[in-house]
Amino acid sequence: MTAKLSTLLKEITPIEIVGDIDKNILSLESDSRRVAKDSLFVAVRGVTTDGHKYIPMVASARVGAIVCEEMPAQFEPGITYVKVADSADALGRLASAWFGHPSQNLKLVGVTGTNGKTTTATLLYEMARLDGYEAGLISTVCNYVGLRAIPTTHTTPDPITLNRLLAEMVDAGCEYAFMEVSSHAAQQKRIAGLRFTGAIFSNLTRDHLDYHGTVENYMNAKKAFFDMLPADAFALVNIDDKSGRYMIQNTKAKTYTYSLRSDADFRTRVVESRLDGTLLSINGTEVEVQFTGRFNAYNLTAVYGASLLCGLDKESVLVGMSKLVPVAGRFQTFHGADGVTAIVDYAHTPDALVNVLDTIREVLGPDGYITTVVGAGGNRDHGKRPLMAQEAACRSDRLILTSDNPRDEEPQDIIDMMKAGLSAEELRRTLCIADRREAIKAALSTCPQGGVVLIAGKGHEPYQEIKGVRHHFDDREEVCAFLNISFSSSSN
Repeated sequence: MTAKLSTLLKEITPIEIVGDIDKNILSLESDSRRVAKDSLFVAVRGVTTDGHKYIPMVASARVGAIVCEEMPAQFEPGITYVKVADSADALGRLASAWFGHPSQNLKLVGVTGTNGKTTTATLLYEMARLDGYEAGLISTVCNYVGLRAIPTTHTTPDPITLNRLLAEMVDAGCEYAFMEVSSHAAQQKRIAGLRFTGAIFSNLTRDHLDYHGTVENYMNAKKAFFDMLPADAFALVNIDDKSGRYMIQNTKAKTYTYSLRSDADFRTRVVESRLDGTLLSINGTEVEVQFTGRFNAYNLTAVYGASLLCGLDKESVLVGMSKLVPVAGRFQTFHGADGVTAIVDYAHTPDALVNVLDTIREVLGPDGYITTVVGAGGNRDHGKRPLMAQEAACRSDRLILTSDNPRDEEPQDIIDMMKAGLSAEELRRTLCIADRREAIKAALSTCPQGGVVLIAGKGHEPYQEIKGVRHHFDDREEVCAFLNISFSSSSN
């Protein structure tokens, strides 16, 4: 692939240019290790490193041009230097141009919020395919170009990877693309240069404060996504969440609302709820779905509303909703022959635990027995650890605190932080088993017939990250091995 530097620079607003812009560029890179002769290197200030410090190294590789926020002290002959105000924003716009502006040739819908992003984006992808359209998906669990699965490493990829995926979708004949938009991605401008047909806001609760610092910063990172939408896009927000209307205060997009509690453009009522499904009434029409819980009712309402706003047929959407199945690791249910039910869920925030446990309690009733197995990720927000333990303890008959992805921390240290949130009475109903496999076995072996074991925090993840190394570990495999039932990681 080749592009004229002068053409690429029309996508951004340079403050200063030193050197010739009438030259061919052979590759676009933000990773200094990937540059080659005649590359365009964009120096981005990242979380752990600053691309500007690699400018001398990439210059020695005889790159064609360098985009940066600070010009180097010395200019190398033959290299064009371009100064910009925000190199992260510039990278997104350059990446879009490099791959031929693929988002302009797709109906691209982004989903943001603390919880529900993966389920909502994935179900929209499935809905479009059920209605006969080719579609793509960019999500935490897996990326898809049509039916071709592509492993994922981030909720929202870097701009070059992201636009490459979108371009592959265009080449594969996709009409729709659905993607999760994380708060990190919005703040780091990974979505700069993309043209969205629509955006969805699910909810906002405490998460990622290790990165954003405050809930306000976290909220504003998500709001920035809606602020960038064009006037012909749609913005669909959950108005039962107090941040819903805030998200759309400054958007130019046409706004729509959804709710389970008040008047909205898309209104849903839970008619009947069971562990294997729910009867919903959406805008007055009843539909049976294979999902459980009010949180899933919200997700499905967003899917319904966005599907219609994307132009899908209402009757086809309603039929499609009855065919949709839960996403891997999201309230994924396994039934043992002894009457014990295990539920594996990605819930890793206090609010997500509340949603899942309240759903289980609603179905089981006050006399049902619930055991919760949960930990907290290492090198992440410490403040939510005791809160997670509190929410799990007060909604469970037994709590087992265990290891999640401890990363660089000691599992027992994380468990001790979680225990600090528990009362003396709650501690009497709590076990601490750092080995996650043993914790799952203990929960399943002691749960009474008819009871439910919730295994929370990791969901679809097939690994545990310990001291920088990912070891194979899948909660669902552990459950199936104990219950003596078959499991395939390729299925939901």
